[in-house]
Amino acid sequence: MMMLSACYIALRFIYFTSLMLLFGCMAYSVLLTPGRLQEVLVRQLKIVWRPAIVVSLISAGLLFFVQAGLMGDGWMDVITPSVWMAVLGTQFGGVWTWLLILALANAVVLGVRPRKMQEYLLLLTGLQLVFLACVGHATLHSGGTGVLHRINHAIHLLSASFWVGGLLPLLVCMFQARQAAWRDAAIESMMRFSRYGHLAVAAVILSGIINSLLILGWNIPVESRYFRLLLLKIVLVGVMVILALINRYWLVPKFNHSALAKQQFIRLTWLEVILSAAVLLLVSLFATQEPF
Repeated sequence: MMMLSACYIALRFIYFTSLMLLFGCMAYSVLLTPGRLQEVLVRQLKIVWRPAIVVSLISAGLLFFVQAGLMGDGWMDVITPSVWMAVLGTQFGGVWTWLLILALANAVVLGVRPRKMQEYLLLLTGLQLVFLACVGHATLHSGGTGVLHRINHAIHLLSASFWVGGLLPLLVCMFQARQAAWRDAAIESMMRFSRYGHLAVAAVILSGIINSLLILGWNIPVESRYFRLLLLKIVLVGVMVILALINRYWLVPKFNHSALAKQQFIRLTWLEVILSAAVLLLVSLFATQEPF
């Protein structure tokens, strides 16, 4: 069972990472990037968002089978159709059915490549993030509190995906800004990301606090493994926020007269990416733990 649980945690990490990267790339391209630069950005980021579509579909399917094993008696129930049907009858199964449909729809859009492909991918991936708010600890409450918890968690996932998933497009735009043909558009897109990124970070922090209070209440279980991992996540997110503030308010004002400031900006942004991966790994781990 321990190996099955470890497999579940790894798949959660892969699934969440692929969804956040896909959502961030599409949100940055569709919502923040002006003119023809959008096409250039999408083309240069295809090495990220195309595999993310395939990986999210495969990992979502594997997560369902592994969940069947966890709800059953182990590895044999991973491949037992009767257990699959039992899982489909649960709330998790109902939600996961929609997640699989949406992940498959993403793959179809990738194959068909309609005119507004990026807009469709953004919508479908955003819906997956919303549905993910309907499983896990967000289902601890029923009634009005349960609805509030799910809405708040959806905001948390969407905001975090906009912030974290937008870091790679931001780095690409940093390089595009070196070319005269794209400089103005790239700078405009980066300023938009900075502007709306403030709101996304604030939403991540506020919704995270509300999530924690809804799950743990005011009596903090300081001895629980869940709380210790949550605390480590909070510290890492705090470091990410500090790095983002240094980038925006210390380094960006120096761009016009310092090439070193631009290099430091890129390094700190990559550090944000690395820390965000560590946060996602922690979330994948403690989301499987009992809060108390």
